[in-house]
Amino acid sequence: MSRVKRIMVQGSMSGAGKSLLCTALCRIFRQDGLRAAPFKSQNMALNSYVTPQLGEIGRAQAVQAEAAGIEPDVRMNPILLKPSSDVGSQVIVNGRVRAQMAAADYFAYRKQLVPEILAAYESLAEEYDVIVIEGAGSPAEINLRENDIVNMGLAELVDAPVLLAGDIDRGGVFAQLYGTVMLLDKRERARVRGLVINKFRGDEALLRPGLRQLESLTGVPVLGVVPFLPVRIDDEDSLAPCLAERTARKPIDIAVIRLPHIANFTDFSPLEAHPLLGVRYVADAKNLGTPDLLILPGTKNTIDDLLWLRQSGLESAVLHLAAAGAPVFGICGGYQMLGGMITDTAGLEGSCPSLPGMGLLPCETAFEARKTLTRVRAAVTGGPFDGAALEGYEIHMGATAVRGEPFCRLEDGRAEGCQSGNVFGSYLHGLFDSGELTEKLADWLCGRRGMEKKNAAAEPWRESRERQYDLLAAGVREALDMDAIYRMMEEYA
Repeated sequence: MSRVKRIMVQGSMSGAGKSLLCTALCRIFRQDGLRAAPFKSQNMALNSYVTPQLGEIGRAQAVQAEAAGIEPDVRMNPILLKPSSDVGSQVIVNGRVRAQMAAADYFAYRKQLVPEILAAYESLAEEYDVIVIEGAGSPAEINLRENDIVNMGLAELVDAPVLLAGDIDRGGVFAQLYGTVMLLDKRERARVRGLVINKFRGDEALLRPGLRQLESLTGVPVLGVVPFLPVRIDDEDSLAPCLAERTARKPIDIAVIRLPHIANFTDFSPLEAHPLLGVRYVADAKNLGTPDLLILPGTKNTIDDLLWLRQSGLESAVLHLAAAGAPVFGICGGYQMLGGMITDTAGLEGSCPSLPGMGLLPCETAFEARKTLTRVRAAVTGGPFDGAALEGYEIHMGATAVRGEPFCRLEDGRAEGCQSGNVFGSYLHGLFDSGELTEKLADWLCGRRGMEKKNAAAEPWRESRERQYDLLAAGVREALDMDAIYRMMEEYA
């Protein structure tokens, strides 16, 4: 086993802030002159990213790599689970689809993946100074402890010291941390070298008596109280509690349909950051209203989510808005829904062999077993966004035949997507990141409202992300005892 320096962040629950803490540590180590790489052995998320090797990993590890100043790599997330139902997921290993598995089948199978996890970790360890390891969920999920490959099981495999984070914003943080530590066995407890209180709002002095008692009860020092930091970093998955609460009040109203299997909603982060564009997520027809732009996002299950749109009344509302001239934009699965017939003769998404789409775009989609993973550059052709340069990536199982006008053309001249009047569709995730489409969209929507856009352009998205990483790192560095973290990494090196 390589003696690379390493630190692992585990949490008292999902959403405790592990991903953000790991992102901050990647940035801090980079600022301190070290080559750091993120690592999460197993991630369950529908926000994913295509690496330069054209492999698929969790979006959180791509963000952490960016914070560390390195290219995302499939080794940073060797196992990605993409839930397609409440009891089943697509299993992606080293960036490629391996199988569709029920949860019980995967639970029995996962121990077989240990050699591939260790190979990915060891390969990274040969190239980097520090590995920042992220756990998943909680190490105290005692029903899942057997053959664990992502929390204490992984910490033992790579001999890593552990920081345990608790989320005070949701309440009960002392019980979270104490209960988690007490449910670990003696050997696992010895690996927990520090506790972190995350997302704190208020006067830390009022917290200190509880911190001292927590240290006495657990025998583990509290290494920091991290404040609730107002930074804009991509969320790991659609379980993020803030997703339903994003209702920014800005002049232009953009409604994103919150599909049950919504995927890659990070596509809309550049829109949320724009000073004129307010993005809200809608899961109920009565809350849809009359937005300036309606977006159908990506999904892991196009057919099931299209059926849900029909049953919920949202499809009827979308069709009514489109007929009234409201702009509608579909991305990936949302694009497939806007077209004509969707066929799935192989049963890749369930038992429905075909389903008519909304009929707003002249295209049809057929699902196929081969998964498309690409990174592309393109330019919008025609319409209100003509000429906007795009960079993006494709992650989808279907192939779409287009009979109308393409949305854009790729560098090699191939047509991509479709547009018809006020309705647009594209497979490209990340299409707003370059900024050109975002600004043309803002110009067009302001013009439709009779508003002057003036000098309200957004900060370039890449520059904005770099600034957010620095703000995150500064807040976490000030809150954590970094000297203690460096010492524990030296002890395990």
